[in-house]
Amino acid sequence: MTRTEEPTGTRGAPRRTALVSGASIAGPALAFWLNRHGYSVTVVEKAAALRSGGFPIDVRGTALEVVRRMGILPQLRDAHIDLRRLTFLEGDGTQVASVHPHHVTGGVAGHDLEVRRGDLTDALYTAVRDDVEFMFNDSIATLDQSDHGVDVTFHGGGRRTFDMVFGADGMHSRTRELLFGPEEQFQRYLGYCFAVFPMRNTFGLSHETVMWNAPGRAAALYAAGDDDEVHAFLNFARSTPPFDVSRNPMAQRGLVAKVFADAGWHVPDMLAAMRDADDVFFDTVGQIHLPRWSSGRVALLGDAAYAPSFLTGQGTSLALVGAYMLAHSLADNDHTTGFDAYEHHTREFVTMNQALVGKGGATLFPTTPQALEQRNDRLRSLTTMPTPERRPAHSALTLPESRPTV
Repeated sequence: MTRTEEPTGTRGAPRRTALVSGASIAGPALAFWLNRHGYSVTVVEKAAALRSGGFPIDVRGTALEVVRRMGILPQLRDAHIDLRRLTFLEGDGTQVASVHPHHVTGGVAGHDLEVRRGDLTDALYTAVRDDVEFMFNDSIATLDQSDHGVDVTFHGGGRRTFDMVFGADGMHSRTRELLFGPEEQFQRYLGYCFAVFPMRNTFGLSHETVMWNAPGRAAALYAAGDDDEVHAFLNFARSTPPFDVSRNPMAQRGLVAKVFADAGWHVPDMLAAMRDADDVFFDTVGQIHLPRWSSGRVALLGDAAYAPSFLTGQGTSLALVGAYMLAHSLADNDHTTGFDAYEHHTREFVTMNQALVGKGGATLFPTTPQALEQRNDRLRSLTTMPTPERRPAHSALTLPESRPTV
């Protein structure tokens, strides 16, 4: 555990205190900027340590300016994954098309970043660990707000009071549940479930992704480099969320194995690897839509407030931008005025990026034979890079200038 000293603000007043729940991406980014604006920050994380590895993620548009201002852009440039090829296969394994990934994602070569999730979380943690207190292996149990602060009890038995509390604890946020109620009220299910896990690279893949599709099902192997490991990805359409397996990892693996039982290509090998893997992440594909991102002295950001789903490619970028905008809005304001400003200046950007979901689903996971054939026809005719949008959604917000107060 590391902790800041307790200096006073620029006018001699005690520093405002903040608790951030979640030490993935949005949480440490918010902690960084709150600390720059004079807050004394504590980050609580239910895991025993930072998560290493993980599926590669994108940093694009406005989020690139956030990491530049944090001073970690060079480090992330060094960690950039140079994905060179994206190959689509028919259900029988024959090739449909092999294109540069930017043909599909709309990314900008030499500008946008794709890094291993663990590389980003490590960079964020390193940037903030000497100035912020981290409490690992603990989490928020209760929140009790008053005019003077938020009384927090922790599952580890502690109890403390903070001026403000922030939920950066993901799509299945406990903070959001304490604040607004069950997740089902706010999740917009997008009709898919997926599983991701590592497996041995016995396929000769390097800096590429290969995706097999059948109507309503997709299997992909992602080789981030020349490693002896690839990320396996299995995605399938389902009309309703599988609530019956939501808390049962073995049942989740069983459901995936049943859906893909008759699939060809390398899917049988993937299912065997999933059965033996120690690290399988299963979830539904969905978004979070809230009418308001705060209540009283507690606010949400990142996936806890506005998860866009991986179909947009913007989850990480929204988390980084949201953290910057939230801290900036609070720099010279009380919580009421600051939270209002955060929503006023950020919600349109969030809405635009959540709306990208339709493009992602149609390209990657067609659910009918007709839709799949139409998608494949488009891929076969894709010979040039798409013309960049004049003002793409991921760059539609210009960051205000940061003015550190300490």
